[in-house]
Amino acid sequence: MAENGTDCDQRRIGMIKEQHNGNFTDPSLPCERKRRDREERQNIVLWRQPLITLQYFFLETLINLKEWTIKLWHRRSIVVSFLLLLAVLTAAYYIEGTHQQYVQYMEKKFLWCAYWVGLGILSSVGLGTGLHTFLLYLGPHIASVTLAAYECNSVNFPEPPYPDQIICPDEEGIEGSISLWTIISKVRLEACMWGAGTAIGELPPYFMARAARLSGAEPDDEEYQEFEEMLEHAEAAQDFASRAKLAVQNLVQKVGFFGILACASIPNPLFDLAGITCGHFLVPFWTFFGATLIGKAIIKMHIQKLFVIITFSKHIVEQMVSLIGAVPSIGPSLQKPFQEYLEAQRIKLHHKSDNGVPQGENWLSWMFEKLVIVMVCYFILSIINSMAQSYAKRVQQKMYSEEKTK
Repeated sequence: MAENGTDCDQRRIGMIKEQHNGNFTDPSLPCERKRRDREERQNIVLWRQPLITLQYFFLETLINLKEWTIKLWHRRSIVVSFLLLLAVLTAAYYIEGTHQQYVQYMEKKFLWCAYWVGLGILSSVGLGTGLHTFLLYLGPHIASVTLAAYECNSVNFPEPPYPDQIICPDEEGIEGSISLWTIISKVRLEACMWGAGTAIGELPPYFMARAARLSGAEPDDEEYQEFEEMLEHAEAAQDFASRAKLAVQNLVQKVGFFGILACASIPNPLFDLAGITCGHFLVPFWTFFGATLIGKAIIKMHIQKLFVIITFSKHIVEQMVSLIGAVPSIGPSLQKPFQEYLEAQRIKLHHKSDNGVPQGENWLSWMFEKLVIVMVCYFILSIINSMAQSYAKRVQQKMYSEEKTK
């Protein structure tokens, strides 16, 4: 916003100079109008204008459905091939035979992988605010497997009910047989699938910037406009955020594959900028996606797994609970629910969940479930607001183009 204001001020100075030359134009008006339109769109949210927001959301949904229908019609040969493949798979699924055991195994693995890939896409794709699915789903899953592995001295949990529910196997494992690598191997598939989903979710900024560069048109995306402004004012960047964005852009532009790999291999909130940079400078697709996939699905995912597994290993958890109890005055009261929760989990792991557990011990899991519900609801609301604002931008652009033709 500060850069936009500076740009407007520079245009006003140019307007004054033109006034002295006898030509009166007002180049500041487009900039002021963009700022005013952006403020109007930001007010279109459910808690301020619910009826207009819902109306715009449904209209934008219809437009998107129409656009996708047209795209699918233009690629109807691919659609027909996909439908034929789906028909063959459906027939194989329902026809009885010795192949059914393999079909059931593939179905289970496919749905499990698709679930985590979908959560990964939701975590990084530009819908609303993005859903932090690592904190809500993958992280707790890895933590549960870690706690169960140390309690059961095994990761050979009975299937079913795993992964829906974790219980210890009937055969007791050897004390101390669980290693860090054993747990990493147990959760590798879901973690890598989640990482692959986050890599897929980074593709829209890349394709948007690439299409804009090839066509020469200005895209309907504020992040891309901010990127172009950053390139124009690169030398004048003073604040830390601008310098960090420029550092990411320079790293990706100059180093290429390994620069993208470095940005994708660490938790990096500015990675959208890397995708926009690669698209803008026409970096080949497989260079960008290959580096992103390796960085997010392999390197970064193993870093995050190690952090969660180490944090929730048996001795670390016991130390954390004892440290909570050491807090003056309120420590024991805070420590008690954590101890009861851990004890309840041990009982469930050893098939003793029917033995009557105190009702108060589940408040931690109850709070986490409610937190998940709240965050998912907020994510859905943010998607509705975002799509309504996209439709409002369509209306504003249509009005602007009509005024120019008059």
